[in-house]
Amino acid sequence: MRRDRLPLVDVDVTALTADETAQELGRLLASGEPHTVVGHNLHSVTLYHSDPAFAVFYDRSSVILLDGAPLAKLWARTFNRGQGAGSHRVGSVDWLARVGAVPGLDRIAVLGAGAEANEGAVAELRRRVPGAVVEGRPGAGWNAEAELAASAWLREFRPQLVLTGLGMPLQEQVIARMLMEIPAVHCAVGGAIEQVAGIQKLAPRWIGRLGFEWAWRLLFDPRRVAYRVFVEPWKLAFILLRRRMSRSVRRQDVRS
Repeated sequence: MRRDRLPLVDVDVTALTADETAQELGRLLASGEPHTVVGHNLHSVTLYHSDPAFAVFYDRSSVILLDGAPLAKLWARTFNRGQGAGSHRVGSVDWLARVGAVPGLDRIAVLGAGAEANEGAVAELRRRVPGAVVEGRPGAGWNAEAELAASAWLREFRPQLVLTGLGMPLQEQVIARMLMEIPAVHCAVGGAIEQVAGIQKLAPRWIGRLGFEWAWRLLFDPRRVAYRVFVEPWKLAFILLRRRMSRSVRRQDVRS
């Protein structure tokens, strides 16, 4: 898949629509090989530039969706000639709305979230993909013992698609450890399990286009979102500024 390098934030993305994502998932499933599907937002960009293992995981992923209004707008201005970012801003909830259109999908595992959310997401996905077997395992209280049990469950279940929602960067760490022994398409979906279950409210896309999705999320989930809204943007700005200064110093050293 073609990747575009976003300026300013220095990350690669795979700009797909939700429908294109469903078709690409079908292609990955048909390969029979392990793959990872992730999404970039400002939180993941911060982790990418501060956690080397996280960066390697993203660089090796098969698909890196544009999840997050600021990045989607940046991509549209750079590559889409100002035609708008709406259709290419695809979070996990967006492509999961089209999961029934994924060719050849028969077995889905839902790993993560609390018991109620996991059960609700499993029920909703069974409705969306009537011909598929969908099973789930909650992720509350995750530890090494829970991971071993989950890994054994996945090996027995043999899913084609694994939706892992344990929060960043834990879910990426877990997927990286399970990838080779569970030859499926592993998708890091964050809070999408709770959203698909109807427990967590997703901001309407028109609010995101106005630039106020952060306010919506802060209103409904302040404990989880406050750090990302008030602290993390400054942390990311500092990281990117430091990277640019370091590059500038290296170029001057080369010239001298």
